Amino acid sequence: MFGIGMTELLIIMVIVLVIFGANKLPEIGAGMGKAIKNFKKATTEPEEIDVSPADKDKSKKEEEQKQE
Repeated sequence: MFGIGMTELLIIMVIVLVIFGANKLPEIGAGMGKAIKNFKKATTEPEEIDVSPADKDKSKKEEEQKQE
């Protein structure tokens, strides 16, 4: 579908180097790595259901009723 060869990758890398400069490339790479890692982690983790706020509200109401 997207036939990106070695020549195209080199051209893209040169353009990125010109735009961002050599000093910023490690920061950009680290940021992209963290973003990919967090995305993979978010897609593989099961969703957790948090029921604690409802329990806290219920226990607060029971405590208030006991104090009255």
